[in-house]
Amino acid sequence: MLSADQARLAAKLSKAFGPAGPNSGALVYDLTAKQTLFALRPGVGRPPASVEKLYTTVALLSQLGPDARLTTRVVGDGHLGPGGVWHGDLYLVGGGDPTFGDGAFNRAWEQGYGPTANQLVAQLVHAGIKRVTGWVIGDAALFDGLRGGPATGYAPDVPDFGGQLSALAYDHGSTFKQLTPGAFAAKELVLTMHGAGIGARPLNRTLAAPPVAVPLASVQSPPLSVMLKLMDVPSDDFFAEMLTKQLGVRFGSSGSIAAGASVISKTIGSFGLNPVIVDGSGLSRLDRSSPGEVVALLRTMWDTPIGRVLSASLPVVGLTGTVQNIAAHTFAQGRCIAKTGTLNYVTNLAGYCTASDHHVLAFALMIDGPGNWTAIQMLDRMVPAIARY
Repeated sequence: MLSADQARLAAKLSKAFGPAGPNSGALVYDLTAKQTLFALRPGVGRPPASVEKLYTTVALLSQLGPDARLTTRVVGDGHLGPGGVWHGDLYLVGGGDPTFGDGAFNRAWEQGYGPTANQLVAQLVHAGIKRVTGWVIGDAALFDGLRGGPATGYAPDVPDFGGQLSALAYDHGSTFKQLTPGAFAAKELVLTMHGAGIGARPLNRTLAAPPVAVPLASVQSPPLSVMLKLMDVPSDDFFAEMLTKQLGVRFGSSGSIAAGASVISKTIGSFGLNPVIVDGSGLSRLDRSSPGEVVALLRTMWDTPIGRVLSASLPVVGLTGTVQNIAAHTFAQGRCIAKTGTLNYVTNLAGYCTASDHHVLAFALMIDGPGNWTAIQMLDRMVPAIARY
């Protein structure tokens, strides 16, 4: 028999879901009391949108660990001669770091995180290089050459990604005219070299560095735990697919989204969950997950080492990131952390709330059908009801 509090919550959520239609669903689970508080079609799979990033985050933490870093290198094919002249070519080798770029860009867009071309050039200066007789060449061979995700048939998707995917990306996958992201990165490195007094010229295409090339400089990304915050708080699709390709390189068949998605699927499957995962961002409508699967993941991760890093990566309802304006100035503000998921006519929210009795609740609210603005107004009623339980 339902308690008075459970009945009250169920009544509020049922009423709030009234206008949502038959394609929506939800599950709310009390982690402290170990009981389901509300369920509405919890087993029906639907597009998770960016709630998909919960799976991506857990897979990355499971496979790489929170302290993993990605390396961008400069290697040389040639030798250093008298007067600081490098006889041969230099290669800027991408390691799939989504944070590599210009310091000013990173301060504006990446909260100041991310290695810079200036750091690489400082090491080249320290090595005594003053001029390069050959080319400075971008090496983007770690990943495939597809610039977008499955939602656009892998064509560039700058509106969603904010840039183009590449193993060598600079300033969030920026390009210039006909330059690929990797060639653009090499061009930016050369401009930075010029500023330090090193004569060099960029090649306008990418090539793989030869195995005999010698290491000259390297920089590392922030740890994965930081990159996950940069991904999850603003729901950054570029980060999600770059890191998905990283999983494909290290634990799958190739540096592709498909290979990385397969790694995510296998990792999540090890927890007994089988959502349909075709990308890391959730942009594809072919992704399928149910509220029950999402809550099961949250239940499994709660109060584990991976779960604590996952929780720290999520934005705070009413205060930060994509949930800054959801349930703002309500009882839920500051009491809930959650991942949004938004496509046209798909509006999802999943995460944790600390209820008024200090119980921790895991929830997944998946609204499929109403317009996004209408659905957000529904969430503005649902999330406070959960937090007040």
